[in-house]
Amino acid sequence: MTVVLAPTPPAVAAAATGTGTGYLHTSGNQILDSTGATVRLTGINWFGMETDNKTFHGLWSSNPWRNQIDTMASLGYNTLRVPFSDDALVSGAVATSINDYVNPDLTGLSPLQILDKVIAYVGTKGMRVILDRHRPTAAGQTALWYTSAVPESTWIANWTALAQRYAGNTTVIGADLHNEPHAEGTNPAATGACWGCGDTARDWRLAAERAGNAILAVQPNWLIFVEGVSCPSGGLSNVWDGDTSNDEDCGWWGGNLSKAGAFPVRLNVANRLVYSPHEYATSVYHQTWFDDPTYPANMPAIWDKYWGYLYEQNIAPIMMGEFGTTLASDIDKVWLENLLAYTSGMSFTYWAWNPNSGDTGGIANDDWTTINTAKQAIISPYLVAPVGTSTPATAACTATYTQSSVWTGGFQGSLSVRNDGGAAVNPWQVTWTWPSGVTLGSGWNATVSQSGTTVTATGSGALAPGVSASVGFTANGTATAPASVKLNGTVCS
Repeated sequence: MTVVLAPTPPAVAAAATGTGTGYLHTSGNQILDSTGATVRLTGINWFGMETDNKTFHGLWSSNPWRNQIDTMASLGYNTLRVPFSDDALVSGAVATSINDYVNPDLTGLSPLQILDKVIAYVGTKGMRVILDRHRPTAAGQTALWYTSAVPESTWIANWTALAQRYAGNTTVIGADLHNEPHAEGTNPAATGACWGCGDTARDWRLAAERAGNAILAVQPNWLIFVEGVSCPSGGLSNVWDGDTSNDEDCGWWGGNLSKAGAFPVRLNVANRLVYSPHEYATSVYHQTWFDDPTYPANMPAIWDKYWGYLYEQNIAPIMMGEFGTTLASDIDKVWLENLLAYTSGMSFTYWAWNPNSGDTGGIANDDWTTINTAKQAIISPYLVAPVGTSTPATAACTATYTQSSVWTGGFQGSLSVRNDGGAAVNPWQVTWTWPSGVTLGSGWNATVSQSGTTVTATGSGALAPGVSASVGFTANGTATAPASVKLNGTVCS
């Protein structure tokens, strides 16, 4: 095997800062913020909400959920891609495997309420969030974007509901419509996702248009992330017929965008489309190109063919939604180095934070606290740290505290917080601190919890400009007014 050393990381990766201001849009192959500044999303996946647990994995560990996000941000990841299944969105869905001693503020919350809290906290770190509809159900990945139990209408309705839920919250920047559409069935009897075939039941490009336009109708500011397929025909080649002349050139599930140039996704709102291929190493599957005698010099041409041409020809931005490896093989180490050098001007979200990803492992080690330094050392030069430049969902707020009553060993009060910003806050979250020894008894008008000396109250809807939210509570200890009151991370006067 010929080993070609990866090029030195380009200066552009180190020069860029933050994730920009306000909502994002596209221009040619670039992602821009509301001021027109170029943004590179260099993030990480944190999965679990697509599984039977219906929430982030690792909440069972001894490392509190906020600490895990703190670590992601400190390592330089500026975006969080959140996989979910439609099962996690249904009424009555229950999040499981949560260590309530470590994460008492998550006790009894629904999967969506936990997502609300994560999004609110991620926003305080200057990070962005991409929502990824990973599976129709927790049972497993599907070739098509719908099943008999979860029809296309449900898929679209759930997406529009999420778009409305997070409207006005610039932390959430877009929708990855469906994870890894791929081929199924043997040609000519293809039953999987095709690209440009024109069959409305199988053409992923047409389905992406339908869902993307439905989302943009209720949230025109979101980016629409569209993955590729595996085989453009939607079917697998017959490898037993001895005839290779008609065999199709296929790639990774979700990784083949070779037909997107000829059959582009057409959205009703301009400058919202981002193509999002997936790319993996031998720890996932040993593709034939890894055995090429010129490897890894052969890889740029393969990446060009499947998706890189869209960036090189200034057609659309690329956000590589998944790529990962256990790094157990030297082949994989060379692959990761060369892939990151190839995508140095593009955006990405690495797979994954989770150590329990069976075929890639994670950036976090099995304790969900320490870091896989070998992987991080390769990725680190390409990360654009979240330096807090993301605009919070509110620009100003005013807090007013009223003490209702006091008794020996406790007191009752009400905290009113007014949104003085120019945009709605959705969802809204108020935090404050008490001195050591003051503990929450009960709360109302919001989901109220305490971790250490910090109290968090999360509302279920939007808080419009000029409108106040009132949180009532009882507490144990010496009567004390809330201090350091914040609305979605903004300090209130």
